[in-house]
Amino acid sequence: MIKRTEYLHKLLQLKDQRLIKVVTGIRRAGKSTLMQLFSQELDKHGISQQQIQSYNFDEEKYYDLTDWRKLHQVIESKLIPDKMNYIFLDEIQQVENFERMVGSLFIKENVDIYITGSNAFLLSGELATLLTGRYISLHLLPFSFAEYIENFTDERNEDRLFEKYLSESSFPEAVKMVKKSPNLVNNYLKDLYDTIVNKDIAKRYEIRDKMGFSRVVKYLFSQICSSISARNIANALNSNKGEAVAHTTIIRYLDYLAKCYLIYPVSRYDIKGKKLLTTNDKYYAVDLGLRNILLGSSQQSDVGHRLENVVYLELLRRGDGEIFVGKSEDKEVDFVVQKPGGARVYYQVAYHINDQPETLERELSPFRKIKDNYPKILLTMDLVSEEFGGIIKINVVDWLLRTKHE
Repeated sequence: MIKRTEYLHKLLQLKDQRLIKVVTGIRRAGKSTLMQLFSQELDKHGISQQQIQSYNFDEEKYYDLTDWRKLHQVIESKLIPDKMNYIFLDEIQQVENFERMVGSLFIKENVDIYITGSNAFLLSGELATLLTGRYISLHLLPFSFAEYIENFTDERNEDRLFEKYLSESSFPEAVKMVKKSPNLVNNYLKDLYDTIVNKDIAKRYEIRDKMGFSRVVKYLFSQICSSISARNIANALNSNKGEAVAHTTIIRYLDYLAKCYLIYPVSRYDIKGKKLLTTNDKYYAVDLGLRNILLGSSQQSDVGHRLENVVYLELLRRGDGEIFVGKSEDKEVDFVVQKPGGARVYYQVAYHINDQPETLERELSPFRKIKDNYPKILLTMDLVSEEFGGIIKINVVDWLLRTKHE
């Protein structure tokens, strides 16, 4: 089992803090495993098993506890007086009115609550309203590249592993499966996609036009890293044969997909004008292997966009600040990370620029239009690090394997 060190470190920092810990993320990203790992860490810190209660509401044995009052009674009956009790509630969205139960448990001084869910409504519904200022969220993604290579101890070539990482799934179970039963990975990802689309989205939001919804998802996944709008998508889909999909419907679909963490929208930011632009967001996929399944190929010619997608997910994982796509006059900067306090870091991503002066100039020119002195980083697959008038070129594999603390 791969120890998700960064996430465990954060949970240990939050242990016993008077906050509800909310772990979000797409299905099968490893939320349940993270809770197990954290439970093991508690054991190392001298916490007895009697002080820990774990419930996973995707498991059949807990189906009869989806009534919040009954669940509350069961949890309360097992609390150890005069000791801290650690309550893990996995896939809590299956429990109707769960926020009432969580709120009631939270007021007890000897209860430390950890909840997980596969839908962003956890943080946008009554929980957020009732418990404003009383919770902190931790977003879990599939394996980073650093975690991914821990699964391949027999392969020492990091560049070869990175080529695989760009083409395959980084869901923990898929990574484990590809070593033993690679032929089953596609089936696993198809089932996962069907569960997310049919259970977490179509059923929950009562989508009737499933064919139209599927067309939107496929088009969106084919256009990762591109600036698009709901109207653009509608025009592209409706120009082909098939039932028309209104752009207002597509706006709702995009919201559903983002709330289930299948895609991540990133807004554009005018660097010179210091304002957020409200049109043509970019979208990134949660997992490239899942995207390949949906599009029916590994999209080998799409390597530049796949690399950019990997960099976005890593920036999101590191959590150094809010991420935007930068507009620098008539040029675009792939990512602007706006840190707390006002500092920034700018990133450009290109697969290779060695011996390609036109490509190098294209990637550097947006940086040169930015007049501030914040770090400007060009990430490529080139092996040699270089500097161009304060702009630093770094090998992307080296960058991915650095910890955020380095």
